[in-house]
Order: sequence, then structure tokens, then C-alpha cells
Amino acid sequence: SLVLAYQTSKHITPEKFYVEACDDGADDVLAIDRVSTEVTLTVKKDVPPSAVTRPIYGILGTIRLVAGTYLIVITKKKKVGEIFSHAIWKATDFDILSYKKTMLHLTDIQLQDNKVFLSMLNHVLSVDGFYFSTTYDLTHTLQRLANTSPEFQEMSLLERADPRFVWNGHLLREFAAQPEIHRFATPVMHGFITMHSCSINGKCFDWLLVSRRSCFRAGVRYYVRGIDSEGHAANFVETEQIVHYKGSKASFVQTRGSIPFFWSQRPNLKYKPKPQISKSVNHMDGFQRHFDSQIISYGKQMIVNLVNQKGSEKPLEQTFAKMVNSMANGMVRYIAFDFHKECSRMRWDRLQILMDQLAEQQDEFSYFLVDSDGKIVTQQEGIFRSNCMDCLDRTNVIQSLLARRSLQAQLQVNISFLFNKLEEAFSWADNANACAKQYAGTGALKTDYTRTGKRTQWGLIMDGWNSLIRYYKNNFSDGFRQDAIDLFLGNYSVDEVEPASPLHVKKDWKFLALPIIMVVAFSMCIICLLMAGDTWTETLAYVLFWGSASFGTFAIILYNGKDFVDAPKLVQKEKMD
Repeated sequence: SLVLAYQTSKHITPEKFYVEACDDGADDVLAIDRVSTEVTLTVKKDVPPSAVTRPIYGILGTIRLVAGTYLIVITKKKKVGEIFSHAIWKATDFDILSYKKTMLHLTDIQLQDNKVFLSMLNHVLSVDGFYFSTTYDLTHTLQRLANTSPEFQEMSLLERADPRFVWNGHLLREFAAQPEIHRFATPVMHGFITMHSCSINGKCFDWLLVSRRSCFRAGVRYYVRGIDSEGHAANFVETEQIVHYKGSKASFVQTRGSIPFFWSQRPNLKYKPKPQISKSVNHMDGFQRHFDSQIISYGKQMIVNLVNQKGSEKPLEQTFAKMVNSMANGMVRYIAFDFHKECSRMRWDRLQILMDQLAEQQDEFSYFLVDSDGKIVTQQEGIFRSNCMDCLDRTNVIQSLLARRSLQAQLQVNISFLFNKLEEAFSWADNANACAKQYAGTGALKTDYTRTGKRTQWGLIMDGWNSLIRYYKNNFSDGFRQDAIDLFLGNYSVDEVEPASPLHVKKDWKFLALPIIMVVAFSMCIICLLMAGDTWTETLAYVLFWGSASFGTFAIILYNGKDFVDAPKLVQKEKMD
């Protein structure tokens, strides 16, 4: 038996896992039957003395793979800090434990498939940014928590958590069905949390930043765009800036999310694939659903659309503006700002044009404020919903400027110097990097500006480097990353008796042949240049022949680009478009 000592101990026997909470004085022990998979409560004296004991810090949940059920536990954690005396932890290491004691019942192909699924889970768990607390609800903003009922306060963290931000919701589905074992389940959010104690002009305050990534329509950059039929937007992140000063608490919330209608931008080896707006669906249904849910959650909406107003991004901006007009909802307003055009040639001071346009709206929306007696002074009446194409780099810049302005209002002092110091230390640039790594696979671009308030030549060089890495990952490894997320979140469930695994997709002959032909032809072209023939005309003829062969093959590969990228295998059409 495994006694998973929960802060917890975990005790392991061949028949059962036992999970025992070591720090609350309770006698209850969670018993998980490794054969029937049944989860029950028992007491400490039922744990066999022969059981192997290991410390763990939380149960992430269970998942079924080819070899049977697995238990995922948190084995290492790092303290981020405290929110109002509640400890906040980052989960830094995990263990995936098989219920089965042997794999002899599997064929070689099943063993291989199981290995791939395990590597997918390990990949998701290796991405930085899983946070939890055993005493505080990280999934809700201060304003949502302040406007709850006494019944809500009595609920377990698992019951009351916002399902949008519980990344192990699928893994905990069996625990959710049994209220008596809820306290053994740890709701985990994915995103970014930082906190810092600051002082300016003798005023000491705590500054916190919390970004919550939605697990609905989650995925990687080019494979998940737009919205789904429920109105969930890709790369949706809720970011809350909290200031704790002399017992009073202020909160300013913003959101980001993909342009909320049906469009796609599948990778095809080109540096920037052309976005495609779906022609076969009714966009308004999903669009309306999206904003209905946003208004319920946050109130008035101020859309800040930062995409280019020319080239391939132009139709997205035009469609977005047209749909907001067609919806004719007084709670939703729209502003478009061509970020790249306005800030071209390093004219980043022109961002003030947008900030001036948003200032009145931001003052109207205000921020949430509760005084030291617990009395609500102001509520945030609306929200800025920012987007660019990825909702990463341009979006991060604008969100940091809006947050800076809100912080200045909350402290009622000029904090420009302070905010720059905050930026240099950690903060919005780190938040930007975390969100970018989770969606695009690399750190964010333009972080020199969000970190220092200035655009630099070195920043441009680093942006170029990150863009190259993004290109490689988006074309040659994002299919696996997307599959890993879909498996983890339950968008794909492993069927043990499935005759043909979706992992085994036969590649077309050209997938192997064309790259080999191109490399051989290019190599021959270089050899002919280095080892000149008897006459320059003979050398030129060889170089032209092999050069044409390599260029022609490259053109064919580029034309059939979608066949050469690493595409997802587990969830097909619905997720793609």
C-alpha cells in the first residue's frame, strides 16, 4: 500500500493507496482500491504497517490510459507567498502512479501507446505555472469572493472553484462526485502569480499579480484560435492586480482572449499563415454566447483590438467591428488601435494616444476596493478585454499600461518611478513570459518595454530569436503539445479497447521522400560549386541543375506545407476550426 502522507502521507500496498492528512489532526484516511478503483474513507488504524510511506502535497486526480488508471500527485512545492495570511504554493514536481502492478497484459503496441500518453501528461506537468492553496480560493477575484453567500463560504474549495480556472477539473471528476472526500482533492490553477512588498514615500503595501488561464478551449498558438460553439475563447486569461494597503484591499481585473468568432490559422511552414474566417457557420451565436457570459462575470465590456488594420489581419478587425455593431449591446464597446502601425520605427510614445482614449472609460469602470473594516467602498463596473492575434505580446503591453494607471489611482500618488522599479524586478514582464510560454512555447516579445518602459535594440534582437524558436515549435512540435493538453483536460479519453489508436497515422510517401531529395540536391549544388568542372559552363550547368532541383523540391514542400507540420492526432476537426 502507498501511504501518501498528505503533507500529506501516501502509503502504498499492492492492493491500495492510502492518503493521510498529516497536519489537521483528523483520523480520516483516503483509501483508493488499485483493482476496483473505488475511493473510500477509512481510519489510520486500517493502514497496514507494511505499507511504503511517501510524503505528497496534494492529489491532482486520476486518469485512465491504455494500461489502466493512474493517480497523479504533487511531490514538490515552492511557497510563492501569502494572500491575506493564506499560503500560496507553486507545484514544482509530480508523480504519476499506476494502479496496475504489472504491464504483462499489454501488447507491444499498447505498451508503446501507453508510453506516449504518459509522456504527454509529463509534458503538460513540466510547463511552469501550476498553483494551489489548501485554504484560499485562487480561482475567484476579490470582487467575486466579496459578493458571495454564506452557503458559498461553507463549500469545499473544489465545489466553489470557478470551473474555468481549475486545470485538474477533469482529473478530479471522481472526487467531485463524493463530497465527503473533497478535502483530499486539490483544485489547481494554471497561469502566473507573483507578490511583492513595496514602499513609496513611507507607504508600505503588498502588490500581487494573478493570471488565471482558462481550461476551456485551451491549447497552443496556431491550433486553437477564435471560439468554440459554447462561446469559450482561445487563450482566455483573467489577470487581477491586487494592492493590500493598511488593511484595505484594491483589485483591478482585465481579460484577454482570442477574437471571438470562428476562425483558424493552421501552421503550413510559412512564417505567418493566413488567417481563415469560417464561411460555413453562424458566427453570431457563439459571439453572443461569449459576450453574454463575459457580461455576467464582469459587467460592461471594453474591447481593445490591437491587430493590424491592413494585410492578412485586416479582415479579422473588420469582422470584429461589424459583429459588435450588429449585436448592438450597450454593455459592449469597441476600440481598434493598429499597434504595429502606430508604434512603428520605435515610436512607442504613441501608445499614449490609446491610453488617452481609454482614460475616461477606465475611470468609469473604477476598481474594486474594500476598506480595513471589510466594507465595500467601490466595485469594478466593467472590464477591458484586450486582444491581438495571439493575445500575448501587444496585449501584454497595453494591459501593463492600464494596470499602471489603476495602481496610480488606488494609491493616489504618482507611482511611475515605483512601477518602473516593479517592472525591472519581476511583474508584468514575467507575467507576459509565463502566458507566452504556456500558449506559444517561448517567452513573450516586447518585454523590454513592459520591463523598463523603453524599447531597445537588444529587445528587438531577443524578439527575433524568440520568433525563430516559435516558428520551429509551432510547425514541428505543437501537434504533440496540443494532444498533451487535450488528454490532460479530458477533451480526449483513452479507450482501452479501441482497435486503432489515433497515435498511429501513416505518413504519405512525400513526407519522407521530398525532404531527402531537397537535402541531396542542395548538397550536390554546394559540391559542384566547391569542385569546379573542366569549364565554367559545365560547372554552371551542374549548379543550375541541382540548384533548380533543390529549389523546386522546396517549393513543392512549401505548397504542401500542412502535410509537413506536426499536427494534433487526438482531437480532430472540431478543435481545429
